[in-house]
Amino acid sequence: MTAPLPNSVRDWFWSRHSNPKSGWSRVPTGAVIVYAVYQRRWRLLTAALLWTAINPILFAPPDTEDAWMTRAVLAERWWLREQDNGTMGLDYPNVCNTGGALASAIALYAAWRRRPVSAAAATLAMSGLKLWWLREIVQQYDKRGPE
Repeated sequence: MTAPLPNSVRDWFWSRHSNPKSGWSRVPTGAVIVYAVYQRRWRLLTAALLWTAINPILFAPPDTEDAWMTRAVLAERWWLREQDNGTMGLDYPNVCNTGGALASAIALYAAWRRRPVSAAAATLAMSGLKLWWLREIVQQYDKRGPE
């Protein structure tokens, strides 16, 4: 069992990840991963996976919370931590993330089998469902009372 991260490390991580450059630059990464599998470009796949891992800490904390993607990341933290929710499930809006996870598995399988239409459709579904989930939790985050 691993020890949980101290709050200061968590706060540091989330503050940097909430930079909109972090969030928006991660959006196409799923498509890049699917493409890399389809093309059997293992260096590209490695680079995309490495980017996914290090991206959240590469950017400085944002100056404001006005950007939608900043609020999306803050809403995700709020959703997980303060609302004690998960990200997957059959309840709304988590069903969007569950569907997105299923779509990502289908996209990777289709890419491996070199079925371009299926891979592209599933990749679009994966990204669309993730953004839908974010939209829903941002709306709830924006409606919350003063902290």
